[in-house]
Amino acid sequence: MWKEADNKLSRTIEFDDFVQAFGFMSQVALIAEKMDHHPNWSNVYNKVEIVLTTHDAGNTITDKDRKLAKAIDKLLS
Repeated sequence: MWKEADNKLSRTIEFDDFVQAFGFMSQVALIAEKMDHHPNWSNVYNKVEIVLTTHDAGNTITDKDRKLAKAIDKLLS
């Protein structure tokens, strides 16, 4: 579930292992590149932490962030 705080959308997703986490990140990377909107994220073994904010809008949440969050959610359903 996405959390909205401090002008950021954030979510932590846990997978079974590193390969699944990395595969997910690869899928998100392709979507983000097409949208020209890239997440701030980190990965430690099976956990991926994602933070979405729009830098060129003053580091606040915009429709770009919400659209990317929805696209990420679709990968997980």
